[in-house]
Amino acid sequence: MNAWPQVWPQVWPQWVAWWPWLTIAALGLFHGLNPAMGWLFAVALGLHRGQRRVVLWSLVPIALGHAVAVALAVAVALWLGGVLPYAAFARVAGAVLLGWAIWHVVRGHRMRPRVGMRAGMLGLACWSFLMAGMHGAGLMLVPALMPICATPGATLLDPSGALGPAMIALGVHTVAMLAAVCAVALVVYDRVGVAFLRTGWVNLDWIWTAALGVCGVALLLR
Repeated sequence: MNAWPQVWPQVWPQWVAWWPWLTIAALGLFHGLNPAMGWLFAVALGLHRGQRRVVLWSLVPIALGHAVAVALAVAVALWLGGVLPYAAFARVAGAVLLGWAIWHVVRGHRMRPRVGMRAGMLGLACWSFLMAGMHGAGLMLVPALMPICATPGATLLDPSGALGPAMIALGVHTVAMLAAVCAVALVVYDRVGVAFLRTGWVNLDWIWTAALGVCGVALLLR
């Protein structure tokens, strides 16, 4: 028991260094679990064509569409970080996240793009891109990217220096999202079936909306 206070100062810096990356990966896993992000469409397309490999191939455009939407949000964040002071950037990011959460509560569930369950690969990519953008998937990465991309002591983000870490973060997020989508899609296609969604699935949109709001408030109060 007495050894823990001596160990904690050594563990704490490691946690500080790793928490943004763990958060980025966790957000990717969360997005992958959400049926609205694409795995439900991949399963439907595989069932329609009666081929398991169609499920796997469908994951490619889903991941690409998601990655492009997140990359656009990250690019805008890097640009803003290069023209706004760090504290002001945090306030703007917090206000946007909180505003996005409020928009989801008020209007988000009414603004769904319509894509048929038998959409082709291009349709899946477009759906994934639109849903990632509407959910604010890229916006949610901003709080985790700030400590990764910021130079200690700097008042502004350096877009050139932050580009490398941001691209790695995008890759980590996309791989985690793709892994989750692949795992859920194959389990549903091979074992479970889609009927369980009627009674056995949590509304992830409400959890996501709450997370957006909490992160927005945290940035505004920091």
